[in-house]
Amino acid sequence: MDLYRVPPGATVHLSEWDRRDSKLAESKSDAKQRLRHLAGRLGDLQELLYAEGRHKALIVLQGMDTGGKDGTIRHVFKAVDPQGVKVASFKRPTEEELAHDYLWRVHEHTPGSGQITIFNRSHYEDVLTVRVHGLVPEEVWSRRYDHINEFECLLADEGTTILKFFLHISPEEQAKRLQARLDEPTKHWKFSSADLTERGRWNDYAAAYEAVLSRTSTEWAPWYIVPADRKWYRNLVVASAIVDALESLGMAYPPLEEGLDDIVIG
Repeated sequence: MDLYRVPPGATVHLSEWDRRDSKLAESKSDAKQRLRHLAGRLGDLQELLYAEGRHKALIVLQGMDTGGKDGTIRHVFKAVDPQGVKVASFKRPTEEELAHDYLWRVHEHTPGSGQITIFNRSHYEDVLTVRVHGLVPEEVWSRRYDHINEFECLLADEGTTILKFFLHISPEEQAKRLQARLDEPTKHWKFSSADLTERGRWNDYAAAYEAVLSRTSTEWAPWYIVPADRKWYRNLVVASAIVDALESLGMAYPPLEEGLDDIVIG
């Protein structure tokens, strides 16, 4: 997965990252077949994580509107046990949340031992949307990159494996997906006129994401820039990175309680 991982300290220019890359798959059918295997393997690893109860995993999904955060969750995590996985989505802050520091509402959603938590959008909105819309002065949001790195370092030091995925789509692909939401009645609920307003800020969001990817990809919480114009390839890359990371933990099922080896239940 080093192909898509942002090295710490690297300066990211998104124009240099191919949104339609598919180097890891021979074809769409090959990718889908491998995803089925990976999804099953992820289910096994999630059960092992839950049973062992020592490690925890945080998956962060970010991207432009229509980038595929919901679809990634559906396809990659389809074989996991809901008991050990939760999804947290971060919308406009409430009055109570605004009365605290911007990470206050995030920390309570981080995973406990044995759990996987998926952030569908995340604390990064406070250096993305906040920056693009000018909700706080630059002197405020510019300090937050270091805050976030330190926050994620704390989580990692306490045993959390952190993987962050930027789902990288093109404006052309976004236009197709927005049009599909307008054309298909079953997708109308996904569309808002605000989507078009945000699309008009594409370049501003791209600059904000480049800063995020350049300044917050660390050894303990790496960013992956995932080619996302092809949904099937996006899913394959995300699943591969998560399975690789969990397998590297060297987990094992807890042994049977001492003294129970010879028990036969009749």
